[in-house]
Amino acid sequence: MTFHPSLNRRSALGAIGCGVTSLALPAVVRAEAPATPLALHVAKSPTCGCCEAWVNLAVAEGFDVATTEMDDVTPAKVQAGVPQPLWSCHTASVAGYVIEGHVPFAAIAMLLRDRPAITGLAVPGMPIGSPGMGDDPTARFDVIAFGGDAADGQVYFKAGA
Repeated sequence: MTFHPSLNRRSALGAIGCGVTSLALPAVVRAEAPATPLALHVAKSPTCGCCEAWVNLAVAEGFDVATTEMDDVTPAKVQAGVPQPLWSCHTASVAGYVIEGHVPFAAIAMLLRDRPAITGLAVPGMPIGSPGMGDDPTARFDVIAFGGDAADGQVYFKAGA
């Protein structure tokens, strides 16, 4: 399947609902050090060290990061349309796309450059060596595209390749 950068993605993914609270997930990216840092929003558990490590890496990459701490991030994942087999520990939003888990920032930059008609990207589980899980640039794992034009289980980016 070929992604078409000219196609629009779903705009409704910019918000997640958390019980009584509604949480807006604004746009972000740092592909080429923008003049003004763009916002990245992350819904995460207050007790998850790897989520905090990924957030710290995002800050180091130049993102303007805002977090929402949630004891249970499941409602964020469900509202954002992340398929359950792709769930990881945190859920973020980037320029209207959903980012699930320890997605490398190079994959996020590629996503924002190409603008495919997909819902988002996910790194299922918590692969050792992924950003926030040891940060090993040689770690090999797949980043999966989901929603929109993405085929089920479609690999969008190969880390460590």
